[in-house]
Amino acid sequence: MKIIVLSDTHMPKKAKKLPSILLKELNNADLILHAGDWQTMEVYEELCRYGKVEGVYGNIDSQEILEIFPEKLILTVKQFKIGLIHGHGKKWTTEKRALFAFQDEDVDMIIYGHSHIPKIAHENKCLLFNPGSPTDKRRQKQYSFGIVTAGDMLEAKHIFFDEKD
Repeated sequence: MKIIVLSDTHMPKKAKKLPSILLKELNNADLILHAGDWQTMEVYEELCRYGKVEGVYGNIDSQEILEIFPEKLILTVKQFKIGLIHGHGKKWTTEKRALFAFQDEDVDMIIYGHSHIPKIAHENKCLLFNPGSPTDKRRQKQYSFGIVTAGDMLEAKHIFFDEKD
């Protein structure tokens, strides 16, 4: 199962359209996950053209998004439990806030955003994944999004690119 993972699209402020490299990957996605800061519902509507979309809201999302999406979500994908959260807040780092949000849950993976910093790490038996941003790299060298493969195990990787065209 191929899962495309996005966060922090910030559209239309940071881009008028999703990058072509991302659109190409969306064409054969089984599931699309968005970890917040969509900014507008148009991003959700566009992603829905490619398949099933699940997501959470972020700290700059519109009221409409806040009414549709939860702050945090746990999805069961195959035999795996995946926690999804944006990760914004006032205490700790974004990663620590994401871990704290699911501390009482038995999740195999936590996907978070907010920092725009791509990251893959392990905390105990949990895979932590921040896809970065496909439209707002901030101080990162490249734009990015993620692909998670759910088979016998969960595997995550980043797709890095230079131009958001």
